[in-house]
Amino acid sequence: MSSYTYFIILFLFPSLLTVCAQNHTYVYHDCPNTTTYSSNSTYSTNLRTLLSSLSSPNASYSTGFQNASSGQAPDRVAGLFLCRGDVSPEVCRSCVAFSVNDSFTRCPNEREAVLYYDECMLRYSHRRILSTLTRSGEADFRKEQRIPSNQLERFSNVLLSTLNQAVTDAVKSSRKFDARKANVTASLTVYGLVQCTPDMTRQDCTTCLQISINQLPIDRVGGSFILPNCNSRFETYPFYNETAVKTPQPPPPPNPPMPPPPPVSAPVRPAGKGGNSNVLVVPIVVSTIVVVLLLIAGYCFFTKRKKEAYDTAPASDGDEISSADSLQLDYKMIQAATNGFSESNNIGRGGFGEVYKGTFTNGTEVAVKRLSKTSGQGETNFKNEVAVVAKLQHRNLVRLLGFCLEGKERILVYEYVPNKSLDYFLFDPAKESQLDWNHRYKIIGGIARGILYLHQDSRLTIIHRDLKASNILLDTDMNPKVADFGMARIFGMDQTEENTRRIVGTYGYMSPEYAMRGQYSMKSDVYSFGVLVLEIISSKKNSSFIETEGARDLVTYAWRLWRNETPLELVAPVIVRNCQVNKVVRCIHIGLLCVQEDPANRPTLSTIVMMLSSNTVTLPVPKQPKFFTQSRPKKDLLDSEPATKSNSVSWSIDDASITELYPR
Repeated sequence: MSSYTYFIILFLFPSLLTVCAQNHTYVYHDCPNTTTYSSNSTYSTNLRTLLSSLSSPNASYSTGFQNASSGQAPDRVAGLFLCRGDVSPEVCRSCVAFSVNDSFTRCPNEREAVLYYDECMLRYSHRRILSTLTRSGEADFRKEQRIPSNQLERFSNVLLSTLNQAVTDAVKSSRKFDARKANVTASLTVYGLVQCTPDMTRQDCTTCLQISINQLPIDRVGGSFILPNCNSRFETYPFYNETAVKTPQPPPPPNPPMPPPPPVSAPVRPAGKGGNSNVLVVPIVVSTIVVVLLLIAGYCFFTKRKKEAYDTAPASDGDEISSADSLQLDYKMIQAATNGFSESNNIGRGGFGEVYKGTFTNGTEVAVKRLSKTSGQGETNFKNEVAVVAKLQHRNLVRLLGFCLEGKERILVYEYVPNKSLDYFLFDPAKESQLDWNHRYKIIGGIARGILYLHQDSRLTIIHRDLKASNILLDTDMNPKVADFGMARIFGMDQTEENTRRIVGTYGYMSPEYAMRGQYSMKSDVYSFGVLVLEIISSKKNSSFIETEGARDLVTYAWRLWRNETPLELVAPVIVRNCQVNKVVRCIHIGLLCVQEDPANRPTLSTIVMMLSSNTVTLPVPKQPKFFTQSRPKKDLLDSEPATKSNSVSWSIDDASITELYPR
């Protein structure tokens, strides 16, 4: 019975695991397109063979690490996976299989890639990657919430001490992994985790982890820094399986040997019905086990199908409103937080309405966006918009905390970002010096990552449609946060563009095809990003550009300087002496690629992020942008109320902005 039963269990268990496998949390990926391959090439065949090998049942999931290679140079491809040290082999196998499938979507034709998930990492390349330390493909993440100032010194000391001890133990272990916790105060515990790929030497592992730990935001409640060879992370909650990483206790000493028992003669089995009892028990027990396993597999299968159907189905009013209701806030509480929407709390106004700074009773500071009562937006549409925006979670997107519906009141409550908006600094001669080149370069990269999340990495494909300096907020560290999704549009899974008769957005940032034909896509946001890059470098506003050398707008002016091989004349005087010339010229180059007339010639945001993060990527030669005067479309195509003048403060709206506040 035992042998047969075990055979059935072993036969069904892998299938059961496959059926129950769930999607794994995507973190980040890097696919430099310096070298690519075609779908029918030898490299493509070798890559698929390699990935099949890494995700096969024979891979070493018990150790959480496996490396392999396929083919011969120059089409040889090497690859590896690393699972987080606390996850089970089953979770590891599931994550690797998921990442292999995901790699074909995220990195469809790049010869090298690294993909990070919460439970595993997958990496492949045409170069040597085993036992080779690199910083290409690094990524950092940090929580917004800060450690209270009165606890910061102790917190940072405890955190670094804990992580350094973890490094010491990790480099000595065969799995190059360690996780542990430490009490900061009676009510505050910090949890830390460090890990290297096991192929690294002790010295390289130590070096890699030191680099990673030095980049952690130790003034926040959580953060991580990931490299292809190692990673470190900390949180103030148990984010790993504590049971799986506990230090095993030494086994108890063995008991003294017992004397052998005296020989006993075997009993004689009586004849009759009792002699066949085991023969009847075997099929009954086996059948029961098979039925139970099949029921469990069926339950997992239908649960997964139900979840997939929910994830891929269009949002219905009922589901979205249900999730939005949990964010609904009391009007009186918001009214009290803003001192009755007093003028002294007003921090911005525009065509959509007004924005106030508010402080709740628990000390939380918020930005309260009070939409115009004449907007005409219905309750159902408003709640659906809230539900969509609430799902967006990225460090470079402003976070929605809640909303309020009270009669004709339509109120959105966002996190408060203290340094106002980018235009507040960028276009003010008295303040632009506060944005040195390093700040500006960081802002360009942060905006790109935020829009990339909207286009590619969020559950929904979202086109912002009003990307401009006044919609970029800056936190205390001058990190950018893309704001104002009132004009955003959601695309279907296979949708690439859409047409509209109602043109909304801001003149000077609109792409030619959108301003003239009402055609918008992800490449419309790319065009706006390109204009924004040129503004950040020059401190000149495109929509109110003073004619220079016959150029009527900033895009035309930048192109003429580029064509004349004098791009540095575009750079703002306050940063020209202290900037990195090669990076500045590269950013101007990227900006001009983004504003090309043909949307097909503009790079995607994923390519832009790669261009910004790697100096080895060769940029194509930009083509001449379309020179045209972005005049207002005819009134009958707008159907929107005029925007009021900007106050040049946080949440300000450009005076040429046209805001659509109608049901969608």
